[in-house]
Amino acid sequence: MKQLHMVFRTLPWRRILVLSCAALVCVALWAETAQTQLAEKVIRLHVLANSDSQADQALKLQVRDKVLAQAATLLTGQESAPEAAAILQDNLGLLAQTAAQEIDAQGYRYGVRVALEDTWFPTREYQDMALPAGTYQALRVVIGEGEGHNWWCVVYPSLCLGAVSETALKTSGFTGQDYALVTEANESYVFKFKTIELLEELKQKLFAS
Repeated sequence: MKQLHMVFRTLPWRRILVLSCAALVCVALWAETAQTQLAEKVIRLHVLANSDSQADQALKLQVRDKVLAQAATLLTGQESAPEAAAILQDNLGLLAQTAAQEIDAQGYRYGVRVALEDTWFPTREYQDMALPAGTYQALRVVIGEGEGHNWWCVVYPSLCLGAVSETALKTSGFTGQDYALVTEANESYVFKFKTIELLEELKQKLFAS
């Protein structure tokens, strides 16, 4: 460690900056590759509330619970994300009806839109795992104007409630390496995941200039 410190002290600061940027880019590319592989095996859930009022936020969670229960029933026994996506796509009408019925039961007259579409997510830490930032296929439930704070988790495999099970993940196509990646949600992994967000911000700035 002392020798390494002496090396950095002798390097010009510009070279240190270049090396640091290069290291950051390498980490970001690694994380981006990991995210792409994971995105092929999961389907996220994204619920947007009508507004940030306390009532609308409470309604969001009630609709979430109903949609999750319906999705869990539909996806029982499925062993791959493509199969799960096909079932969700075929049952979007049913899921929308489930959400609409809960909204009506709670005394609201909001419309609701349910779709299966690609969505950008930031790095997200759950109870026992973390998923890197990136684009994922997601079941999106938009209540009313959809202008309130959102809520997200993983609808396939079912990771929204309870602890993450290695058996459940492997049944859904996760390898042992995938499992180690998403469940070792320590600061090191989360930092690597967040480098994707930094890289994305840099890309946007470069294209904007």
